[in-house]
Amino acid sequence: MRSLPKILSVFIICLNTHYSFGQRQMEYLDRGVVAIKSDGGVFVSWRLLGTEEDDLGFNVYRKAGNGKATKVNNQPITQSTNFLDKKAVHNKDYSYFVRAVLNGKEQEMSPEVKMWEKPYHSIPLKTPEGYTPNDASVGDLTGDGRYEIVVHMTGTGKDNSHKGFTDEPILHAYTLDGDFLWEINLGKNIREGAHYTQFMVYDLDGDGIAEIACKTADGTKDGKGNIIGDAEADHRNADGYILRGPEFLTVFSGRTGEALATTDYIPARHPDTENPTADQLKEVWGDGYGNRVDRFLAGIAYLDGERPSLIMTRGYYTRTVIAAFNWRDGELSEVWNFDSHDGNRENRKFAGQGYHSLAIGDVDGDGHDEVVFGSMVVDHDGTGLYSTGLGHGDAMHLTNIDPDRPGMEIFGIHEHVKHEHGANLRDARTGEVLWSYPSTDVGRGLAIDIDPRHKGLESWAAGEGMEGLWNAKGEVISDIKPNSVNMGIWWDGDLLRELLNGVDISKWDYKNQKTDRIFSGEDYEVIKINGTKSNPNLAADILGDWREELIARSADNKELRIFSTTIPTEHRFYTLMHNPQYRVSIAWQNVGYNQPPHPDYYLGVGMEKPSLPNIQMVMPKGLQGKK
Repeated sequence: MRSLPKILSVFIICLNTHYSFGQRQMEYLDRGVVAIKSDGGVFVSWRLLGTEEDDLGFNVYRKAGNGKATKVNNQPITQSTNFLDKKAVHNKDYSYFVRAVLNGKEQEMSPEVKMWEKPYHSIPLKTPEGYTPNDASVGDLTGDGRYEIVVHMTGTGKDNSHKGFTDEPILHAYTLDGDFLWEINLGKNIREGAHYTQFMVYDLDGDGIAEIACKTADGTKDGKGNIIGDAEADHRNADGYILRGPEFLTVFSGRTGEALATTDYIPARHPDTENPTADQLKEVWGDGYGNRVDRFLAGIAYLDGERPSLIMTRGYYTRTVIAAFNWRDGELSEVWNFDSHDGNRENRKFAGQGYHSLAIGDVDGDGHDEVVFGSMVVDHDGTGLYSTGLGHGDAMHLTNIDPDRPGMEIFGIHEHVKHEHGANLRDARTGEVLWSYPSTDVGRGLAIDIDPRHKGLESWAAGEGMEGLWNAKGEVISDIKPNSVNMGIWWDGDLLRELLNGVDISKWDYKNQKTDRIFSGEDYEVIKINGTKSNPNLAADILGDWREELIARSADNKELRIFSTTIPTEHRFYTLMHNPQYRVSIAWQNVGYNQPPHPDYYLGVGMEKPSLPNIQMVMPKGLQGKK
């Protein structure tokens, strides 16, 4: 039985509550306690929630077998949310829990967790024959205050630009204890590949339990075995493309995988017919064989500033359509859709600006989220906020990159550049280019804090003419840059972010201008996914303190292995998953070309203490009233 912390600063709302103060609805989380054998003892780590003041204390308790719990710290821990239990004996079977201390009084105990016997936690998988576990996402699917994992199982896939038949995309759900929950098979009328299935895992209706939403088609089988549409239909053409037949958007139950609601996917391939010709496709999207029409992205956005909406998109090289939906009170409804080719001449400047991913955040400070769609932004009401006209790119980062400036910035790079801004930093509110470097083609770019001598995030890029490392002002601070330009992860004890490439973590040695490996996935027989995109299944703050976990598949594809740092830190922040921008970043991390998540504040050396987020936690029905 899971207990709830009796803390005055925690505001937990029940179902169908009116949000009168513009507080954002967020999932209820327990302490997320994790205990791992490490050098010198057992490392214990736990969450500070986004509704709790920073002076809250904690006591850590250890149990051996069925014995009595022993408090292992002398005084309440107030400077961090981790503790190294040096008196633990490694050959014992320990479990741990923590109690918050408020005004000198201990609160209810957290859920008790067993110590990890290995440097990782293993989740056994039911990987289908010929498939591999690919992108993953998390949400509370069972209403217990803990995350479950949804995994996209992939077989043979094809990029939009390549002919050929693919295997059927499959989604699996697992608890952190390793229990298999359900399977959703999207069927043969959904093509497999990085650009087709963007699945969102989020509590969309405020019942405290996450849903799953994605594009579906004839023959999709939900977690209960029910078929959506026509089970016998096969819309694949001779080249393996799927350019005809109905297209759907479905919301599935996180608990059972059952289809809760299905509607037409917006936008359709063609406004007038389910079965367009090649010429009709070319007229609408720019080619007739399926490369541009089947470019999909997705996200979660707090468009009204209070409750999450589902964002589904199509196209980014030419025509771009972004649609918003709400799943509330058992109804799936369209909120708005933005179309660069809707006949409004002003909207045509928003065509061809998309990236292989997107970002969501409140760029103009009005309390509502905007959709940052590559080189352009759509406002929370579905109107175009601005278009830079800089065009397509592969990598983009939205956060407070330069803390000396008000608001957030966007660091982006561009392929096949037709302007002087190959890599650039832009004002997120206006799109103004603050600084840039020229190039004819830039393939990757990253912005994270790796050098404490310069306030703000450093950035660098891979491409023609992209030499050196830049600070937040765009100044070259090193002629040598890190040897990876992919993902980032907060792992060790300082405020700098580490480099994450595939399943390896490295530290930038800013004094000697070199990269040092501090974690190798090969040592634990885990491997990367997504080829040249090179990422783990997921990197996110799903357990313990504010630092991030690495989730990777085993080399035999039979397990997911979760790695959590055992490096003590004196820095203490509320869980990143209660920062709304970071949380929705985890939801879209599986989209297109995976990008690292960022909070809406500057997290790095010289940072100011982040204010508490304006959120309310939603208590699942199963936890209401439990002690």
